[in-house]
Amino acid sequence: MAKEIRRKNMIIIGGGIAGLTAALYGGRMNLEVLVLESALVGGQIVNATAIENYPGFASIKGSELVAAVQQQAETFGAVIDEFDSIQRVDLKVQPKIVETESYIYETDVVILASGMTRRKLPLAEEPKYSGRGVHYCELCDGHMYQDRVIAVMGGGNAAVDAANFLTKYARKLYLIQRSAQLRADEISQQKLRSHEQVEILLDTEIQALQGDGNLEALELLDKQSGKVRSLPVDGLFVNIGVVPNTAMFAPDIDLSPDGRIIAGEDCQTNVPGVFAAGDVRVKPIRQLTTAAADGTVAALLAEKYIEKLKEEK
Repeated sequence: MAKEIRRKNMIIIGGGIAGLTAALYGGRMNLEVLVLESALVGGQIVNATAIENYPGFASIKGSELVAAVQQQAETFGAVIDEFDSIQRVDLKVQPKIVETESYIYETDVVILASGMTRRKLPLAEEPKYSGRGVHYCELCDGHMYQDRVIAVMGGGNAAVDAANFLTKYARKLYLIQRSAQLRADEISQQKLRSHEQVEILLDTEIQALQGDGNLEALELLDKQSGKVRSLPVDGLFVNIGVVPNTAMFAPDIDLSPDGRIIAGEDCQTNVPGVFAAGDVRVKPIRQLTTAAADGTVAALLAEKYIEKLKEEK
């Protein structure tokens, strides 16, 4: 059975802060806006337990900030569709084509705000334990480890925020970082160190995963002493960086060597009518505020592009 073809003025791929902000502005300009999000709306930031560097809020949960912006966007008519995964895009034609599992969409403009995916644990046995002790979403899976032993791998803000979140469940929590220091901001580190059940292991590498069916222990290398030991754990949450969600756009859109979309401060890509916003765009600073700024710029210039198309008809 052929898929139904639907028409939109603006399709935004990705429902993080950049995508939701673009949807808010697009809706305010009376455009028919559709946000396609293949997972949870909000992206990586939805897991943050306390955001303290977003203007207007002394402290706010990531999920609360996302919910507020989503409500604003929907108030102005934007439609947000979760979990209808994209199968194909054709960005160089006009109108542009975005095909999902359910529909084929034709649209004047596309804003790519697809965000990042957490980097997988680089061990051969990772697939064996994925979902059986190895996890990448503390908000989704943390509750499974009430009063149990949890390890978090990573040393940046995302890893330390994840560890702080997981302290509500863990009887004992280990933060494992391969280098000699954490990269997270000092306030987040202090908060983590204030929890009695937390132990931070620096200069430590996870060399192997152990367990019969489910994860039971980590084989750890102390890089200073060279000693190897087995650390019993019930769950491991991995937070060792991110990979841009841009592979689907590679045939049409110019990407940097690390997979991010090449677009200037005007957020315009090499393809007319296609804009990039948020962490997927090549830029020196990646913060919530810059993601919101990208979403604003992309939506406003996308509207100008739509008006130009109308004038040319």
